[in-house]
Amino acid sequence: MKLTLHLSAGRPGDPDTTAHVTGDILRVNGTEYDLSAVPEGGCATPQGDHPFVGTIRRADGLIHAAIIWGYDSTAARPDQGSQPIVIDITQGRISVPVARRTEVPT
Repeated sequence: MKLTLHLSAGRPGDPDTTAHVTGDILRVNGTEYDLSAVPEGGCATPQGDHPFVGTIRRADGLIHAAIIWGYDSTAARPDQGSQPIVIDITQGRISVPVARRTEVPT
């Protein structure tokens, strides 16, 4: 799976996004999204409440998707960069390098 992660500062105290990949299944914040039905060369447009940005597609056997990755704004440095993070993952927990503050403001 090739994921594009768009970092988004949440409200103070909001939990960071959590995600895990197992094959064509992406679990985001505890909700599973089974993307196995997206055919080779095809696209899917998510409906309803979801973390996706734009369409989901399959190319060269890989799912390509973009999601919003929220994080606690009080625990992170204010400048996270303007470019999304692109990762390739086949299985496991997704760790996003959100730059953390050395001290949390009071």
